[in-house]
Amino acid sequence: MSDFTKARYTAIISDLHLTEEEPVNLEYPLWKKYKTREFFFDRDFAEFLKTIEMKAQGEKIELILNGDIFDFDSVSSIPNDPPFRISWLESKRGLHPQEEKSIYKFHRIHDGHREWFMALSNFLRKGHRVVFVIGNHDLELHFPKVQQALIESLGINKEEKERVKFTEWFYISNQDTLVEHGNQYDPYCLSIDPVSPFVQKYNKIEIRIPFGNLTTRYLINGMGFFNPYLESNFIMTAGEYVKFFFKYIMRAQPFLMFSWLWGSMVVLVQSFLDSLLPPLREPLEIEGRIEEIAKRSNATPRMVRELRSLTAAPATSRPLLILRELWLDRAFLVTLAFLLFLQLFFVIDQIYDISFYWMLIPFALFMPFFIFYSKTVTSSVHMFKEPQEKILTMASLITGVNRIIYGHTHIHRHEIIGPVEHLNSGTWSPAFEDVECKKPIEQQTFIWIYPEANELRKAKLYQFDGGRVIDVFGSKGGKMRRIN
Repeated sequence: MSDFTKARYTAIISDLHLTEEEPVNLEYPLWKKYKTREFFFDRDFAEFLKTIEMKAQGEKIELILNGDIFDFDSVSSIPNDPPFRISWLESKRGLHPQEEKSIYKFHRIHDGHREWFMALSNFLRKGHRVVFVIGNHDLELHFPKVQQALIESLGINKEEKERVKFTEWFYISNQDTLVEHGNQYDPYCLSIDPVSPFVQKYNKIEIRIPFGNLTTRYLINGMGFFNPYLESNFIMTAGEYVKFFFKYIMRAQPFLMFSWLWGSMVVLVQSFLDSLLPPLREPLEIEGRIEEIAKRSNATPRMVRELRSLTAAPATSRPLLILRELWLDRAFLVTLAFLLFLQLFFVIDQIYDISFYWMLIPFALFMPFFIFYSKTVTSSVHMFKEPQEKILTMASLITGVNRIIYGHTHIHRHEIIGPVEHLNSGTWSPAFEDVECKKPIEQQTFIWIYPEANELRKAKLYQFDGGRVIDVFGSKGGKMRRIN
């Protein structure tokens, strides 16, 4: 058996968002351009693994794939001859998170990234270890048969399979580093119960999908000019949306408003109904389940319970917040005003024979109020990009480590926050500041933990750029921050 409790060299990457390949749209080439093969990095990943092997100087490496390695939410295709029932909604926005359907989605991802899986397979055959920490976009890895499909896709033998591990939401490396994807502290993207992530809908068992991921499935998947991997691509002001519509969308998707409206309604209803479902659990097996999670994560059952207690409250517990994030509050306000003004017009028209254009007067009076209200409403999504000192300190006390590593935010960082050394591994995803995919954010960052002369391990943040390993802060004049 491979010993996962000890490690000298550890590499951590997160947020690769591997998903199915999007065919190039010849008529509208910017449609989901970020998902086309042009921006796949499978070969870079293979070179990255070879590079860290050289950095380890022949010693074995612990590779931690810290969540959102796969993006099941962005797989929207359906099989030609499905062995399962597909609803109309699934045919438009992708399959529900049920085990047999998740296996199909995994195979779609695998078919587009065979070189990536081959590189990981070769890495395992050399005696290294791989840990999958489940994130919010690959929650479907909780299904045992999806994990089995992943293992089979690597083509490894029994001994090599023992060097692959899946953990629910955290992992403790070498008793000195806590690694979490970080979505459990984001109300929009957390798994409500990471110990019991399944729910039962009618006679089907599904993964409970967070609100943020439902927006990817039912909104972003139907609006192909918005890149889901960078928030500034889809969270804008009203004026920015209007400019974006006329510049990119008007010809390709003139009825975008209807796609947004019905997609938002689906997200609202689905997230609300899902929040009412109790987690699927067997009371007599709960303690055994916690012990299993603890063993896989190099933790104790007490640590599992206490870390779970740090989880944020889900955004779905605040329906008005969800309405604002989806812009449905403004849609309902305009609809209500229109109906009231229409009723007023009909009443007056019974007494005086007036033109319908008189309706413009109350609308003109209503617009300043509406614009003022719209400007006061801002998205709170960005608030949860910053690590919280209280959470970091509590997690440090619970696990007995002084180094905590997250992913999830796509923002790489290295800083001292209170008593804790905090790092974020950034992203490898095709995140661009523009729809033309010409302005990438800083990508392919990773964390490297290695032993110093005194055998204590040190962590550094690097970027893998065209075969070169760049010290992110050292080479660019930056330095690790201290936040007191």
